[in-house]
Amino acid sequence: MKHPDRRLRDYCDLVAAEPTSVTAVRTPERAWEVLVEDALAASELVASLVAREAVDVGSGGGSPGIPLALALGLPTTLLEATGTKCRFLERAVAALGAPCTVVHARSEEYARGEGRDRFPLALARALAAPPVAAELVLPLVAPGGSAILWTGAGLDRAAVAQAAGLLGGSLAAVHEPGEGRRLVVLDKREPTPERFPRRPGLARTRPLAAVPSSSV
Repeated sequence: MKHPDRRLRDYCDLVAAEPTSVTAVRTPERAWEVLVEDALAASELVASLVAREAVDVGSGGGSPGIPLALALGLPTTLLEATGTKCRFLERAVAALGAPCTVVHARSEEYARGEGRDRFPLALARALAAPPVAAELVLPLVAPGGSAILWTGAGLDRAAVAQAAGLLGGSLAAVHEPGEGRRLVVLDKREPTPERFPRRPGLARTRPLAAVPSSSV
């Protein structure tokens, strides 16, 4: 585990030591591989977007938000719906001195309030299949901003483009930082249409476009 910022290793230790189920990762070495290396695979892409702040949607155990916030000095809102995970995130942010704020809310609710069309950059790692993740993420992105989705190898670009288009966005690019991993970039062209996001749960049960089973 090598990186000039020791706090990234400390983050792995915190994840591995956490007694509650914030992630399936149970060792610092595995945390480094799964949570840090996978997040930092997008560091050059994130830096190129020159965003002043970001939101990590469905932050869970804190990746990709915390590693990218530490590595790039990027102020990041960690948006998480589960209370136990939020409490872990708050402890981790305090212990690491990370430039992060924790918000306990569902993305659909947050996007109907103060989070709507707000952030220049949204991040989502293993949140849902891309057509579903688009509805959970794009309403939080400001027009002119972007979202990055960490996905697996199975990707239906037409389905992602269809969902993004309904939300005021578009499929901008797909990067492949490693085998079995893709970074899907969605651009936000205009404000979120009023009917989105739909009420909590509908994005998953009634996705805006077809969802390949292996795309998360």
